[in-house]
Amino acid sequence: MSSLRLRLCLLLLFPIVISCVAVALTTDDLPAFREAPAFQNGRECSKTTWSPSDREHNPSLIHIAMTLDAIYLRGSVAGVFSVLQHASCPENVVFHFIATHRRSPDLRRIISSTFPYLTYHIYHFDPNLVRSKISSSIRRALDQPLNYARIYLADLLPIAVRRVIYFDSDLVVVDDVAKLWSIDLRRHVVGAPEYCHANFTNYFTSRFWSSQGYKSALKGRKPCYFNTGVMVIDLGKWREGRVTAKLETWMRIQKRHRIYELGSLPPFLLVFAGDVEPVEHRWNQHGLGGDNLEGLCRNLHPGPVSLLHWSGKGKPWLRLDSRRPCPLDSLWAPYDLFRYSPLISDS
Repeated sequence: MSSLRLRLCLLLLFPIVISCVAVALTTDDLPAFREAPAFQNGRECSKTTWSPSDREHNPSLIHIAMTLDAIYLRGSVAGVFSVLQHASCPENVVFHFIATHRRSPDLRRIISSTFPYLTYHIYHFDPNLVRSKISSSIRRALDQPLNYARIYLADLLPIAVRRVIYFDSDLVVVDDVAKLWSIDLRRHVVGAPEYCHANFTNYFTSRFWSSQGYKSALKGRKPCYFNTGVMVIDLGKWREGRVTAKLETWMRIQKRHRIYELGSLPPFLLVFAGDVEPVEHRWNQHGLGGDNLEGLCRNLHPGPVSLLHWSGKGKPWLRLDSRRPCPLDSLWAPYDLFRYSPLISDS
């Protein structure tokens, strides 16, 4: 235990100074990482640059958005590393990180030291935007304000960023992300792997189904589920369609009437179900973290794999550290750059 941590533990014995503890903490409660190697463009790539102040869309760039926080930082770093390692034009990939203001300086230092050559920008997300709209769900991690930041990407990112890939922080990419980026969204706002013939009864409460007004939102729509941890988004169409306001409306209804149980997914289903551009299932082999209650080991879905996603309660870095890994966690381990890890867990 460092001297700083020892002092903090002693201070905790005295309630009068508890309010000072958060101020005294520095980056000691965040994991440290090895520096990633520099990845260079292939000969076929056009070298280009990006700045948040750019006003024109640059078709040579690939934009990826992810959240950054203390609990999932190790997963985020592994995700970034995996994208760069398999990208044909890694220097043309721009990362847009969403973080709360409180930890942004520490997270910026970690990203810059781990990926010295990375093109990225950190955007401050105000938790108060959603705090009054969030109701408790079946797992605490799903209730965190940052889990809803994906709803606000069109507001946070510069207007010149017309398209973005959103990635959760518990996945690794094992293919060239340019293939996902290049899909034709046609008239759709969102592209994602779809799973049709879903039973929507399980996603919404009896109160939802007993209300003619609520259930009519799904009338005539294909019962297609999609995981919001991997999405290709047309931000221009999102802004034009005022999609953020539509999602917020369902969140407010949920807060008052409890029409679903599962975090940020149901509002997306209510707005987009049956209206998503289908993406090959290889781009989201999800559920590797098991369910939201026990996090049991899972097998891969049949078919080829371009992205492995540990959605669910079980996270590979926690299972590896506890020496109780699932077999597929060994596929995540090669992208783990962590040097040491304080005791931070997701429960």
